[in-house]
Amino acid sequence: MNRLIALDMLRGYALVSIMVNHMPISVMRGWTLPNFSIFDASEMFVLLSGFLVGIVWRSIEAREGRAAARRRFARRAFEVWRAMIIGAVLMALLSAALWALDRPHTAIWNQYAVWVLENPLGFIGTVATFWVQPNIIDVLAVYVILITLAIVVVPLMLRWPLLVAAGSVALWWHAPQLNALIPNHRTENGFLFNPFGWQMLFYTGTAMGLYRERLMAALWPWRHLVTVLAIGMFAFGSAIVIGARIGEPALEFRQALMRVYGTIDKWSLDGTRYLAIMAAAWLVAVPLARVAEWLAASRPGVALQQIGKGGLFSFVACVLLSVTGDALQMTPAEQPMWRRLAVDLWACVTLWWLSVLWLQHGAPWQKARKARKA
Repeated sequence: MNRLIALDMLRGYALVSIMVNHMPISVMRGWTLPNFSIFDASEMFVLLSGFLVGIVWRSIEAREGRAAARRRFARRAFEVWRAMIIGAVLMALLSAALWALDRPHTAIWNQYAVWVLENPLGFIGTVATFWVQPNIIDVLAVYVILITLAIVVVPLMLRWPLLVAAGSVALWWHAPQLNALIPNHRTENGFLFNPFGWQMLFYTGTAMGLYRERLMAALWPWRHLVTVLAIGMFAFGSAIVIGARIGEPALEFRQALMRVYGTIDKWSLDGTRYLAIMAAAWLVAVPLARVAEWLAASRPGVALQQIGKGGLFSFVACVLLSVTGDALQMTPAEQPMWRRLAVDLWACVTLWWLSVLWLQHGAPWQKARKARKA
């Protein structure tokens, strides 16, 4: 399977965006996706992850059979679960250390630092069972569930794609009510990233990976019309965001838009955000494909590729750097813009550097497994 360099670049950008977006007074935060579009890096991360699942599943099943594909994704679900626990513990310990050094930070809830010191095994247990889902790392909780379910869903998708699509839409439609039935530490119950809602985006990406040749063959004759519709949907989402940033002077404009889209609910993945990220995916994959390839081959694009290839290691690193960068920007107070920008750049360069080190020297068990197969 040939790597898609634009895919790696976009995954890397999603991680960088997640990192700076959780640094409340970051300068670079003002130039990330949420400032210009109705969706953000979370949707990009989940859609790209689903797309990668579809591509890898098809490749493994063709080479080694369905049983091998199931084993691969069962192992992957365990790896994500393990990374979620390790990342949550490291994040809580880092938070405790920063508080001990009198470095306040607001990127994460302060209670994690208290819990991990007072009852470390209890903290690990509540994270491992999804009872507690620490913010920033919480997207991995829903990722574990969706990858685990892929072992059953993907074979069904290969056999009855339309039936699976209908079931996915039905779950998404009732997502808020279903999520409220899952008990955990939140007063309203359920996951923050509602798995019944976000599964539709993840498995849409999976279907795109499984059927990309057939989908493109079917849509290619209509590509100009689809592109116009995609531009319109993306512009509509951008208008919602820009209207909200303008505030009171754009009140009538915002109310007119609201009559069309209703409400925006990121946590259960409302239809507007879903359609906007799908529109953006088409624009990047078709009319802007050459631009995306050119950007991915540029020096900044290669750096983002390396971050994207870092996978779970890069994700945990971006979480820890987000908390550290937040603390550096918050102390001392009233920092000038250039100092906050310097922290942003330090965090980005450090994330890239750690990702490169991981790609060169990390994951020894993965390299050993590949060597055995070779």
